[in-house]
Amino acid sequence: MVNAELVFGIKADFLRSLAHPVRLQIIELLKDREASVGELVKAVGVEQSGISKHLAVLRAAGILSSRQEKATVHYFIRDRAIFQVLRPIAEILRKKLRESQDILAHLGEVK
Repeated sequence: MVNAELVFGIKADFLRSLAHPVRLQIIELLKDREASVGELVKAVGVEQSGISKHLAVLRAAGILSSRQEKATVHYFIRDRAIFQVLRPIAEILRKKLRESQDILAHLGEVK
């Protein structure tokens, strides 16, 4: 029988790999194309060492893969199913935002 604690630990580790704004931005930037570390540095505005650390986390989680072309390493989404994970999260956040806007609008009406 599979150890439930081990399974939940693996899931938590995977979700932790997504739990950083820079990593989410990298995933979004790679949604439709591959990019080199230099391109990601320019797009995200984080130093190369920081980008490299985030890329390593995403690779270890199996979210990204890379290919080398001469001296340049290009990163790309390994499994597009990651967007099936992120899409419902975005929808939940949109719902929360709408609810907050409704509450704020109601508070503005109360005098």
